[in-house]
Amino acid sequence: MRSRNIAFLLAFLAALIYGVSFTVAKEVMPLHVRPFGFILLRVLGATSLFWIVGIFLKKEKIEVNDYPRLLLGAVFGIALNQLSFFKGLSMTTPINASVIMVTSPILVLIFSSFLLNEKATKKKLLGIFIGLLGAVMLIIFGKEPGIATNATLGNLLVFVNASSYGLYLILIKNLTKKYHAITLAKWLYLLGLIMVLPFGFSELSMVEWQTMPLPIIYRVGFIIVFTSFLTYMFNLFAIKELKPTTLSIFIYLQPVIASMYALFVGSDSLNAIKIGATVLIFIGVYLVTRRPKETFD
Repeated sequence: MRSRNIAFLLAFLAALIYGVSFTVAKEVMPLHVRPFGFILLRVLGATSLFWIVGIFLKKEKIEVNDYPRLLLGAVFGIALNQLSFFKGLSMTTPINASVIMVTSPILVLIFSSFLLNEKATKKKLLGIFIGLLGAVMLIIFGKEPGIATNATLGNLLVFVNASSYGLYLILIKNLTKKYHAITLAKWLYLLGLIMVLPFGFSELSMVEWQTMPLPIIYRVGFIIVFTSFLTYMFNLFAIKELKPTTLSIFIYLQPVIASMYALFVGSDSLNAIKIGATVLIFIGVYLVTRRPKETFD
């Protein structure tokens, strides 16, 4: 029982960190560190930490026939996923980004239907339609003059990020059954680092560390250590004690925490479009993630 309570606490802390990170990263970009440079810094830091932790674990060898899937996992789970997210977040608002990210379960179902031949019920199809309608509504109309430099493109890029992450979960599913999570993280991040290096090297070299305010340096460190590394470790422990369906509930806390923190520090605001789109997305996710035994058919 004590381990289960600790798992709940760690899952909540992971959601809390993710929620706060939307605003923390936004405060760094693009004034102090440009998006692609920030991604390179984040992936480089996380890669280093995962390989250091890997030293203390039993060595695992990746089978040759698993490298293509691992490579695709790095493309969609690290490179495209993070490049599109940070670039999008730099152009939109923390609340918009956090709400769009909640579409991940809907996108996972869509990719599962095509790639794994999983059948979707009428209720799930309705959930997909409603959820994507909310996402499209937020992408097109969720503009914030004075706060977001290009909210439409930024929202679209965050949606690309959510789509990429959904596809990553499908691609990596079988590998998680064969290898330790840290082993996968080590290689995914290392391959991802190679991929983001050409995009972020120039921007990272432009960073003026000597004139960067100390609070901004702390924020950069927070994203590397807490958002990129510790949250993964927290979820790794939590998934051992909790069911995946239970753990997935914590993703819905992220937009709530992100909104509360962003409103508290004054980095974002609420309006009817955001509220309406959020309601549609949550209804869609609810219909998509409902268990069959909970339906009224």
